[in-house]
Amino acid sequence: MKALVKKPKVERLYQVLLAPVVSEKATFVADKHEQVIFRVTPDATKPEVKAAVELLFKVEVDSVQMVNQKGKVKKFGRTTGRRNHVKKAYVNLKPGQEINFQAEAN
Repeated sequence: MKALVKKPKVERLYQVLLAPVVSEKATFVADKHEQVIFRVTPDATKPEVKAAVELLFKVEVDSVQMVNQKGKVKKFGRTTGRRNHVKKAYVNLKPGQEINFQAEAN
C-alpha cells in the first residue's frame, strides 16, 4: 500500500529557505559537485526544500542532504553564551542546471 504524500502549501514553501550560504566552502562545493547550500528553517524537510528551490529558482533538483549545525559556545566576559543552531540544506541540481544569485537580485 502506498503512503499518501502531502503536497506542501505554497505559502510554506516561501518561508522554508532563509538565505543562501556564501562562503569559500560553498563556492567550492558548487563548482565541484553542482550543489547549492541554503540556510533553512529548523523544521524544514527534504521534500519541502526540494519543492521550494524548484518553485523559486525554476531549476530541477536531483536530491537534498540536510545538516544540523550546533551553535558554538562563546564567552562574553565572564558569562558564556551560545550562538543559534543552524540547519543547512545541500541541494544537488540535475546536470546542466545552475542558480545564478546575481541575476536573481537584479
